[in-house]
Amino acid sequence: MSPGPLVLCYHAVSERWPADLSVTPAALEEQLALLAKRGYRGVTFSEAVARREARTVAVTFDDAYRSVLLLGKPILARQGWPGTVFVPTDFAGSERPMAWPGIDRWLGGEHEHELLPLSWEELGGLAADGWEVGSHTCSHPRLTQVDDAALERELRVSREVCTEHLGRTCESIAYPYGDHDERVVEAAGRAGYSAAGTLPSRVEAGDALRFPRVGVYYGDSMLRFRAKVSPLVQGLRASPAGKAADRLRGALARR
Repeated sequence: MSPGPLVLCYHAVSERWPADLSVTPAALEEQLALLAKRGYRGVTFSEAVARREARTVAVTFDDAYRSVLLLGKPILARQGWPGTVFVPTDFAGSERPMAWPGIDRWLGGEHEHELLPLSWEELGGLAADGWEVGSHTCSHPRLTQVDDAALERELRVSREVCTEHLGRTCESIAYPYGDHDERVVEAAGRAGYSAAGTLPSRVEAGDALRFPRVGVYYGDSMLRFRAKVSPLVQGLRASPAGKAADRLRGALARR
């Protein structure tokens, strides 16, 4: 069984956007209501990482889509929970659709407006209401694929920009795509972060700068969500047998 906190990773919230990174308000409400019924208490990401308390859940949102404020926040507010949003600082407040590999396919179509980012004023309002605002780098690259100078800039400058705009120290980061390695983790520590979120294929205890999150996506049924957040399932995935199965899946995928 997994005694530590549960950290969920969402992205956008939308009634109509069929992107894998989106969830409907109804799905989000049902998912969080299930956790509340099970006795979970909502905390910010940094609080979850620092305290490692059982029956706590951090609801995090990558990319800082405007829909998080418009549709996600009211749902968390009904539970009395804070959220955590990770912002790619080059886009915040730009009033233009965000674009990088993975979401740029939605540019120019009927769902392009879903790519609009939160403004710094909106992010400040979330922070004032008890939400955590962390970095998602400057431009949302795959950090393992950039050189040392670009890595340092993406981590350091984004943290400085968040701190400057929000008037409070930026303590946390979510690695874009969950992409990280030892070089990235060490650079995040040098940049001053105290907590960093990943998206590993298996959920097991991690250190503060590679803390595992459970991704929740458009195609996740309620049955699948229940399995993802089950302490028993998480415990099995972190077990030696689960690790062996994960290695086997990886080997088969490379054939």
